[in-house]
Amino acid sequence: MKIAIKNLGDIKQAEFTLGDLTIICGANNTGKTYATYALYGFLTFWHEAFSIPVPEGDVQRLLNEGSIELDIQSYTSNAPAFLQKGCRAFTENLSKVFASPERNFLDSDFSVDLDATDIQPKATFELKMGTATTNILSISKKGASPLVTIALLFDKDKVKIPNEMIKEIIGVALKNIIFGNLFPEPFIASAERTGSAIFRKELDLQRNRLLEEIGSAKTELDKTKLFLKIHTDYALPVKENIAFIRQLEKIAKTDSFIATEHAEILNDFTGIIGGNYLVTKNDELYYTPRGKLIKLTMNASSSSVRSLLDIGFYLRHIATPNNLLMIDEPELNLHPENQRRVARMIARLVNIGVKVFMTTHSDYIIKELNTLIMLNQDNDRLKKIAKREHYQDSEILDPDKVRVYIAEKALIKLDGAQRKTQCQTLVPANVDQHRGIEARSFDKTIEEMNRIQDEIIWGETDS
Repeated sequence: MKIAIKNLGDIKQAEFTLGDLTIICGANNTGKTYATYALYGFLTFWHEAFSIPVPEGDVQRLLNEGSIELDIQSYTSNAPAFLQKGCRAFTENLSKVFASPERNFLDSDFSVDLDATDIQPKATFELKMGTATTNILSISKKGASPLVTIALLFDKDKVKIPNEMIKEIIGVALKNIIFGNLFPEPFIASAERTGSAIFRKELDLQRNRLLEEIGSAKTELDKTKLFLKIHTDYALPVKENIAFIRQLEKIAKTDSFIATEHAEILNDFTGIIGGNYLVTKNDELYYTPRGKLIKLTMNASSSSVRSLLDIGFYLRHIATPNNLLMIDEPELNLHPENQRRVARMIARLVNIGVKVFMTTHSDYIIKELNTLIMLNQDNDRLKKIAKREHYQDSEILDPDKVRVYIAEKALIKLDGAQRKTQCQTLVPANVDQHRGIEARSFDKTIEEMNRIQDEIIWGETDS
C-alpha cells in the first residue's frame, strides 16, 4: 500500500509506505506533521468516506427470501475504484482535518495505491445491526469461504426499514470485510498532548459553558455557530487527544492485551516515567512516584509525566494487536537516557504486533533503533555485546519491518514533467542490517558540531 500526498503544507509531492515501524525525520517546518495528520485523518475517516454500492436486486431478494449470500470476491475486484472514491472524498475534507481554511487545500491531494497483494479480506466477520428498539440485519463471514451471509432480523410486514438504510448497512459491512485488514485502527499522541494533560478539567468546564450558551441562545443561527466552535478550533489529532484525555476515568476500567499478556512493557513504561498513573474511585487522576507515598496532580507533575500520559493509558488500557500507534515527537521533555528507553519500548511494541508511526528530531532515538537493528545478526560477537549491555531478544528489530523517510528538498519528477524539479518531499532512507538507519538530517548537524569542537580542542593556538 503506497500513500501519495501532493501540495500538503510544505510538501509539494511525496510517497511513502507503512512498515511495522515507520519514521519520518527532518528539520522543523518540512512537512512531517502534515503527512502524519493526513494519514491519521484518512485512517479515522475511511469508515465514513465511502460505502460499497449494493444492487437494489440483492436488497429485494433479501426482503423476499429472508437471507442471501454475497460473494465477496465480486466486490474485491472493484476495491481500487471504491478506494479511489474514498480518497477523493477525504481530500475534499482536508480542511476539517487540519482546522484550516479550505483555500489552503484547493490543490491538495491524498491517495492510496494498491497492488494485488494488498487486499486480503477478513477471514471472519460478525455484525448485528439495529436500533434501540429493532434488530435489522445479521451479517457474517466464516473461515476461508468467500460467501457473506446476510439475514433479516425484523418482520418486514410489521416494521418498515428503508431500502437505502439496508443498502448502507450492507455496504459498510462489505467495506470492513474488504479493507479491515488493510487499514489499522489508529491512535495518535500529538505534539500538543502535554497541554491537554494539564487543562483537561478546564476543557470540561469550557465545554459545559459552551453547551450552556447553546441552550440559552435565542436563534438557531447562534446555536449552530456556537456548536461548531467545539469542532473547528483544533486539528483533528489534537481534538482526539482532548477527547481521550477527558475520558481517562472511563478508559481506566478496561485492560489492554499488553496489560494482560506483556506486563514487561508496562514495567518499561513505569521505569521511563518513574512511577504510575492512578485513577481514584472519585475519578481523580494522579501520578504516584515510585517508592514515595505521595500523589501528585498533573499540574504538579513533571512535563515528561504529562507528555506520556495518553501513551501510558493507551498501552495499559486500549491497545490491541495490529493497532497503529502514532506519536508526534516521542522525545518530548525526555532526558536522552529515557529517549533511548522509549526507542527500546517502541521496538518491543513492534515485535508484539502493534504498528508504530512516529516523527522525531531525536538522534538518541534513531541511534538506539540503529543498535537494535544492527544486533539482529547471527553473530557470536554481537550476541555477547547484547548480553553485556542488557538488550533483550524482544527488543531486537528486523530491518525489513522498518521504513524511514526524511522530510527535505530533493529533485523529483512532478506529475507529467519530463525533468526533475527540486521541491519539498519525503526521501526514503536506507535501513541496513549492518549500519542501521541512514539519518542524514542528524548526521550533518552532529558532524558540524564535532568539527567545531575538534578545532577548539586540537586547533593551533593564536600566536
